[in-house]
Amino acid sequence: MAARIIDGRGIANEVRAALAVEVSALKQKGVRPGLGVILVGDDPASESYVRGKERACEKIGIYSDNRKMSADICDEDLLKVIEQMNADDRIHGILVQLPLPAHINESEMIEAVSPCKDVDGFHPFNVGRMVAGGEGFLPCTPQGIVELLVRSGVRIEGSQVVIVGRSNIVGKPLANMLIQKTARGNATVTVCHTRTRDLASHTRRADILVAAAGRCNTITADMVKEGVVVIDVGVNRIEDSTKKKGYRLAGDVDFDGVKEKASLITPVPGGVGPMTITMLLYNTVSSAKKAAGLQ
Repeated sequence: MAARIIDGRGIANEVRAALAVEVSALKQKGVRPGLGVILVGDDPASESYVRGKERACEKIGIYSDNRKMSADICDEDLLKVIEQMNADDRIHGILVQLPLPAHINESEMIEAVSPCKDVDGFHPFNVGRMVAGGEGFLPCTPQGIVELLVRSGVRIEGSQVVIVGRSNIVGKPLANMLIQKTARGNATVTVCHTRTRDLASHTRRADILVAAAGRCNTITADMVKEGVVVIDVGVNRIEDSTKKKGYRLAGDVDFDGVKEKASLITPVPGGVGPMTITMLLYNTVSSAKKAAGLQ
C-alpha cells in the first residue's frame, strides 16, 4: 500500500480563499480584521515565520502590525507594547512570537495578552475553556491538524489516536481537542513521551498517529500498522550538501518507509506547517467578527 499524501498547502489555500471572502464582506461592513505580531530579537527561524504571517495577512486583506523589539528589551517595556496592542481597536489578534530571549518571563507575556485577542490560544483562560469544552481560541497547530483530518475524510470518532509528544503547543492541546464530545472528537487518545516504555507497542495500535517529538526518524515503518493515518508535525534540519542552503527539512517520521504502510500521510514540508498560519488567520477573523458583534 502506498499512502495518499495529505496536501497541507492545498487545504490551507482552500481555507484562506474562504477567509478572504469573509474579510471582504467584513470590510463592506466597516470592519477590517487586524493582527499584531511582536518579535523580540533576531532569531532567523522566527523572523522567517513572521514574514510568512505578514504575507499571508496581506494576501487575504488582514491589517498587520508587526513590532520588532531589541533582544535586550526588559519585561516592563515588552509588557507596555502588549498593553498598547490590547487597547488598539484596529488589532483583533495578538501574537507574541516564541521563543523569547531567556531573560524574558515568557509566561507573564502570554498572560498579559487579552484573552479575547489571544489568537495563539496560549492564555490560561483559553486553555481552560478548551479543556472544559467551552468556546475560546484553539492553538493553531492542533487546530490545523484537526482541520487536515476532517478535510481529508478521516474518521476521528471512535479512532485510536496516538500522539508522540506532550508539548503545550501541540501534544497536550491536541489530545484535549480529540477527546471532546464533538463531531471533531470522540477519539480514544494515548499520549506518549520520552519516558514511555516500549513506544512501538503504542504506535502500532494507532489508527491515527501524530508525531510531534522533535526528533528525526522517531517513527519508522516497523512501528506502524497497515492503513494508519500519519500526521508528521516535526521540522528538523538535516545537513545536505546537495541543497543550496546546505540542509533539507525532515519530519519526525521516516517518510519513505512509513508511506508504504500508511493510508494517508503528511509530508514535511508542505503538510502541517501551512495550516498553522492559516488557523492563526482564521482565529483573527473570528476575533474581529466577535468584536463587531457579528458572531
